[in-house]
Amino acid sequence: MLPLVLASTSPYRAQLLEKLGLPFETASPEVDERRHEHESPVELVRRLAEAKARAVRERFPAALIIGSDQVACVEEEILGKPGSEEKAIAQLLRMRGRRVTFHTGLCLFNSAEDRVLVSCEDYHVHFRELNKHQVRRYVEKEQPFDCAGSFKSEGYGITLFSRLEGDDPNSLVGLPLIRLVEMLGVEGIELP
Repeated sequence: MLPLVLASTSPYRAQLLEKLGLPFETASPEVDERRHEHESPVELVRRLAEAKARAVRERFPAALIIGSDQVACVEEEILGKPGSEEKAIAQLLRMRGRRVTFHTGLCLFNSAEDRVLVSCEDYHVHFRELNKHQVRRYVEKEQPFDCAGSFKSEGYGITLFSRLEGDDPNSLVGLPLIRLVEMLGVEGIELP
């Protein structure tokens, strides 16, 4: 079996991948994440997931490399990581009462064979009608400044939602494990 590499520095993605019980290494991909002109959110995450996987190929010339990228969208507008309390509050207030779609690009790159599998998994979050005080309390408690959409669904963020819909809740955190297991199967790794 080829070694498994997660081309990400995200602790959230690493925690998800640990669920599969497979040994893996992590590597930091150096990728320009700017959106190309006229690029849809789905095209963006698919391209960046593959670019991240390919970016660590020189360090891992014979490996199965996982790349992933995610954006949160209200309609076609991409919401980034807020980076600050004020921006997180503004993002969450904008999303209240609305449906937000998370597009998560996933790539499994066999660097030995130059074979690539790429997909995009969507997950929809329906936000409750929240007031400013609720939003502020949430942000102060969880400080989700490094999370697309300004929340952590695996934590206290669940209090923000009226409904979740999608095939794989791991997609919302940033690594669609159901699809990844299928891709690993194509590469000869059968789970369980």
